[in-house]
Amino acid sequence: AYKRFSELLPKEERESACSARVPKSHILTLPELRANPFQHRICHVFSTSETGDGSMSFEDFLDMLSVFSDSATLDVKSHYAFRIFDFDNDGTLDRKDLEQLVNCLTGHGEESRLSSAEMEQLIQNILEESDIDKDGTINLAEFQHVVSRSPDFARCGGLQR
Repeated sequence: AYKRFSELLPKEERESACSARVPKSHILTLPELRANPFQHRICHVFSTSETGDGSMSFEDFLDMLSVFSDSATLDVKSHYAFRIFDFDNDGTLDRKDLEQLVNCLTGHGEESRLSSAEMEQLIQNILEESDIDKDGTINLAEFQHVVSRSPDFARCGGLQR
């Protein structure tokens, strides 16, 4: 992990990789993130940068790798997936978060974008399946309940494509 992290730094900074921060643009070159539709959210969630630039310290990088590892628990994976899907960072997945989530998965091109009616139906179906307390949003516990019944999420972590 240290070798991979230091290779993302310019050569002159590699000696002090432990105290360096890798820019988000370099993190996004990792094969695991390059084609991930949530790449920007992943950097946002794992970065501890006070400026919000998505850069990562070595510890941030380790946290990210550990969550994506096969040995991470479903609880840990689902917690971070929830944070990544919570686009407005308010602790719930509301209709706006779900719409952004669907758009990330389907792409933003005209040929792949859902119509308003299709989007509304899909969001309604997601809420009917997941919103146990019927408050119009999905909280972490509800999200974890749904993913605990999904073998695909458990197998791949829910974040990889």
